[in-house]
Amino acid sequence: MLRVGSRIVPRIGTFFGHGPPHFHAIYGEREALIAIENLAVIEGRLSRRALNLVLDWAEIHRAELLANWSLAQRREPLRNVAPLE
Repeated sequence: MLRVGSRIVPRIGTFFGHGPPHFHAIYGEREALIAIENLAVIEGRLSRRALNLVLDWAEIHRAELLANWSLAQRREPLRNVAPLE
């Protein structure tokens, strides 16, 4: 099981690791996986407004997101990242 935000989701499979460093953005019923390095949407979709807010937030917190990615790879607790204000 994996924690995605406040949700617990099952791990369906792993193929040569977990892909590029990424995070899940969930807004309403939509979800997107976003690469941390270049902030490209890997999979899924958000509304234009929600995606723009998420990308602004991710750019500000990119170093923290990468640090959390490293923690997750080692199965260590993640650190909270401040919301966009």
